[in-house]
Amino acid sequence: MEKDLTELQTLIEAHFEQRKKEEEELIGLKDRIERRRSERAEQQRVRAEKERDRQTRIVEERQRKEDEEAKKRADDEAKKKKVLSNMGANFGGFLAKAEQRRGKRMTGREIKRKTLADRRAPLGIENMREDGLRQRAQEMWNWIYQLESEKFDFMDMMKKQKDKKGHGKGKVGGRWK
Repeated sequence: MEKDLTELQTLIEAHFEQRKKEEEELIGLKDRIERRRSERAEQQRVRAEKERDRQTRIVEERQRKEDEEAKKRADDEAKKKKVLSNMGANFGGFLAKAEQRRGKRMTGREIKRKTLADRRAPLGIENMREDGLRQRAQEMWNWIYQLESEKFDFMDMMKKQKDKKGHGKGKVGGRWK
């Protein structure tokens, strides 16, 4: 019996020692798991921060590009307006240079273009108010009225000159001699 008792006590002691070791291992594993969780949480926090920074940079870059594009478009529009307004002022000089290069007679269309370019002045209505625009429109209407009346007078004069030509000379056989 004593033998069994001592054997049982040694088994019990061995069991308790084994259980103590297993508990220590379990506590060590729990500590490792907890450390790993905290490390993972820290890594995820760092990743999330980096991702936020990256997204912020992307948004800022996109905004910067859009601003640059808008500025470029505005500059292009301003250049186009400037070129178009200068074309009116410089178009006559352009035609004169083109005429010198060609060294031949101008066609009727080219003559009209040159004359219109010489006569046409820039409107200068960008900064006008409504009353100024009305006054400018009235001036332009008066100018058009004057030109139309001159045109009518010239057409009438030309018609009279044609009538005079026909009566003064004689026709022979349907041809002028």
